[in-house]
Amino acid sequence: MTAADVLVEALIDWGVEVIFGLPGDGINGIMESLRTHQDKIRFVQVRHEEAAAFMACGYAKFTGKLGVCLATSGPGGIHLLNGLYDAKLDTQPVLAITGLQFHDLIGTYTQQDVALDKLFTDVAVFNERIMGPTHVENITDLACRTAMAYHGVSHITFPVDLQEKEVKERQRSKRNVPHHTSDAYARSARLPDRVDLERAAEILNRGKKVAILAGRGALNATDELEQTAELLAAPIVKALLGKAAVPDDSPYTTGGIGLLGTKPSQEAMEDCDTLLMVGSSFPYIEFMPKPDQARGVQIELDPKRIGLRYPVEVGLVGDSGNTLRELIPLLKRKEDRSFLQAAQAAMKDWWEVMEKRATRRDKPMKPQVVAWELGKRLRDDAIVSCDSGTIATWWARHILARRGQMHTLSGNLATMAPGLPYTIAAQIAFPNRQCVAFVGDGGFSMLMAEFATAVKYKLPIKAVIIKNNTLGQIKWEQMVFLGNPEYGVDLHPIDFVAFAHACGGVGYNVEDPAECGHAVDKFLNAPGPVVLQAVVDPFEPPMPAKVKAEQALHFAESLARGEPNRKKIALTTISDEVRELI
Repeated sequence: MTAADVLVEALIDWGVEVIFGLPGDGINGIMESLRTHQDKIRFVQVRHEEAAAFMACGYAKFTGKLGVCLATSGPGGIHLLNGLYDAKLDTQPVLAITGLQFHDLIGTYTQQDVALDKLFTDVAVFNERIMGPTHVENITDLACRTAMAYHGVSHITFPVDLQEKEVKERQRSKRNVPHHTSDAYARSARLPDRVDLERAAEILNRGKKVAILAGRGALNATDELEQTAELLAAPIVKALLGKAAVPDDSPYTTGGIGLLGTKPSQEAMEDCDTLLMVGSSFPYIEFMPKPDQARGVQIELDPKRIGLRYPVEVGLVGDSGNTLRELIPLLKRKEDRSFLQAAQAAMKDWWEVMEKRATRRDKPMKPQVVAWELGKRLRDDAIVSCDSGTIATWWARHILARRGQMHTLSGNLATMAPGLPYTIAAQIAFPNRQCVAFVGDGGFSMLMAEFATAVKYKLPIKAVIIKNNTLGQIKWEQMVFLGNPEYGVDLHPIDFVAFAHACGGVGYNVEDPAECGHAVDKFLNAPGPVVLQAVVDPFEPPMPAKVKAEQALHFAESLARGEPNRKKIALTTISDEVRELI
C-alpha cells in the first residue's frame, strides 16, 4: 500500500464519494490511487482548479457533507484559493489536497516550488504538510474532522515523491501507534443554557414590534422559524444565504434585506423594537436597526459571532432548529398583530410592483422578465445557484423560493463565477433533481469552460445567462455610490449559444419578452446540459429598495459629469418609476 492509498482509503472511510480536481505531475501518486479506487470514490475532472474549489464548496453547501478538491503543486494549488475563500467566508466544510515538490528539494528554487502550506495559512482552519508515509493516516483523519467540526477549510499538501512510497512499519516512529486515530465524527446538539433561553424569551415576549433576521444557519429550521414568527407576530427578514430558510410565499416573510432586498424588509428593520437574529452574520450593518433602537437576541452556532453585527443582550449558542424548539415553549403569543400585518400589507404591494416590472413587454427585454418566467417554471425540487453582480438582484427579488427548493450564491466573498461550478456540484450530488445556474455573462465567461465538464459527464444542468454585455453591478456602483461616469465595464459580446453547441451541448437564445416564457419552457425540458442566452437591456438599474438622498445625488452627478449613456439610462429609470433619482 502506498502513502497515497492511505490518503484515499481514509477519505473513503470518511464517506467522501467525489473529488473535484485537475491532474498534474505533482499529484501523480494520488491520481494513481484514485484510479485503482474508482469503484469507491469518483474523480471529476475540471477545466480550472478554481472551479474545483467552487464545486467542493457548492457540494458542501447543498449536502452538508465534506467537499473535497485536488490540485497539483505550485500554480494548481494557487488556483484553488478563490474557491477556498468562498468556503471559508460562507463557513463550509471543504478539504483541499495539493501536491508539493520532492521533499528534499523544497525551498531550493526547484520548478513550481511554492510552499502551499504557508500560502494557505489564512484560508484554512487546519493546514499541514505530509512528512512521510506513516504521517498520512493521522493527518487525513484530523483534517476531515476539523473541516466538519469547525465548518471551514482544511488543507493537506503532499510531496510528490512521498505519495508513491510504500508504507512500512519500520518507517513509523515509536510513539506513532498504527491506527490509533479514527474516522468517527461526533456532532454536538449544541443547546443553550436554560437560563439564557429564559432571558431571551423575556426580551422577545416584552417586545411590541419583533423582527426576525434569518440567515444560512436557519436553512434547516423552516418550520421552527414560522412557528416563532406566528407566536411573536414577527416578520421574517432573510439574508441572501437564507433565501430558502422560509419560502417566499410564506405569510411571515418580507423577503431579502440589503441593497438587493425589499422595501418591507427595510421598513421592518427601521421600525422594530426587538430583533431576533437566527443563524446570520449579515455583513451590511447599515441595514440593521440602530444600536439603541431595538433589544437583541441572537442564535448562532459559532460563539465568536455573537454580537458581531448588533449589540445583542442575549446570545444563544446552538443549532438554529434545536435552539428554536427549546425557545418556542417559552414564548407567549402576541395579541397585537399590527406589526406583522403592516409588513404583510406592504409585501402585497411589493409583489404587485415586482410583477409589474417582470411582466413588461417592451424592448429591449428587462432582466426581471427572465427571472420571473424562470421562477414560475422551476420544479419544487430545484436547486438554483446564482452568481454575483446585478444577476443577484433579479434572483433575490424575482425568483421566488418555494418549499423544498435550495438556493445559494457566494455570500460573504461575493465572488464572480461560482454559479456554474455550484450547479455542476449540485447535479453530481443530486442526479435526479433540477439543477439550474442563473448567471450573468460576466461571471459565466470567467469559468465557461466548465460547461464542457457538464457535457463530458452528461450532467443535465441548465444555465440561464443574462446577457447585457457589461459588468452591470460595477457600472451602477461607479454611478450611484461614487457619482462617476461608467468606465471599463463594457464586455465584448460572446455568442453563448454557439459556444454551447461547440462544447457538445444545446443552446437557445431569447430577446423578445413575449417569447420568454416559451423559451424557458423549451430550455428546461431539453435533455442534457443546456444554455439559455437571454439578451436584456443593459441600462436596467438594480436599484435599492429605498433610495437614499446621497445615492440620488451621486447618480445625478454621474449623469452631469458625462455619463456616456445618460439619455438611455434616464429613459430607463423614468420608465421604472424611480423618478427620485433624476
